[in-house]
Amino acid sequence: MQGLVFWLVYPILWLISILPFRVFYFVSDMVYVLVYHIIGYRRKTVRKNLELVFPEKSEAEIKRIRKKFYSHMCDMFLEMIKSISISNKEIKRRFTFTNLDYLRELEKKDKSLIVMLGHYASYEWINALQLYDLKFRSFGIYKKIKNRYFDNLAKSIRERFDGTLISTVKATEIFITNQRNGVLGNYAMIADQSPKLSRARVWIDFMGIKVPVFDGSERLAQRLDMNVLYLHVEKTGRGYYSATLIPITEDPKNEPKHLITKRFVELLEKQIKEKPEYYLWTHKRWKHRNEPIPDNAEIID
Repeated sequence: MQGLVFWLVYPILWLISILPFRVFYFVSDMVYVLVYHIIGYRRKTVRKNLELVFPEKSEAEIKRIRKKFYSHMCDMFLEMIKSISISNKEIKRRFTFTNLDYLRELEKKDKSLIVMLGHYASYEWINALQLYDLKFRSFGIYKKIKNRYFDNLAKSIRERFDGTLISTVKATEIFITNQRNGVLGNYAMIADQSPKLSRARVWIDFMGIKVPVFDGSERLAQRLDMNVLYLHVEKTGRGYYSATLIPITEDPKNEPKHLITKRFVELLEKQIKEKPEYYLWTHKRWKHRNEPIPDNAEIID
């Protein structure tokens, strides 16, 4: 059944991917009408999330942000599909980096690095980083898709540009193995997911609300002495993004506990507050806010 669904859907995805961009974004507009106005995909969740973190905003402001978010979300979803066929030249033109010289300076130190990012603007086209003349191998940490055919498609899309995807369950093992074998890499890790309560060992204020947070990036960076960066992505136009690599630390082993995680959250919050329409509001990021914090939990002030 999984294979049947995939082979019914894949030809449509491929046809969408080869459309000229003007037609491509017209399709995205149609998808927006379907997803937002007709299906109403997670509209209640999005509205509740926005009202929760922006209590000062009026109903009209919330609605405006919500509509802009859905339009952006549809663009981003289709841009992932566009990655099936987009050329190297085109993706480099549409997803640019402002300070690659800084990354090259870090590479001279022969230390692997972690690039932390949130579900903000475009995290799909970060693959463009792999198209530059960089010393380190590029790895992306991702959560496997249940349908193995679509999982393989997602991997092939994201690995088109000479990168390697690692599932979350194997990440730590591969980090350690690479270090032992002298493989230097830059590891892209989306770090704003909501952990299960059974794994909620660290809590922090995110957008003014106390929630559990993953601190795996910090623990790996300190354990393996890896530089840590934040990927600040701005949407500069429809289908155009500009990314800046912001240093979090070049000396993780000597940083105070939780500083890396706290700094990541602060940088992400700043972007969300400035242009909230580009954050992924469909996720139930604050679903554990009313749960009792375990006695053995660590709370970041």
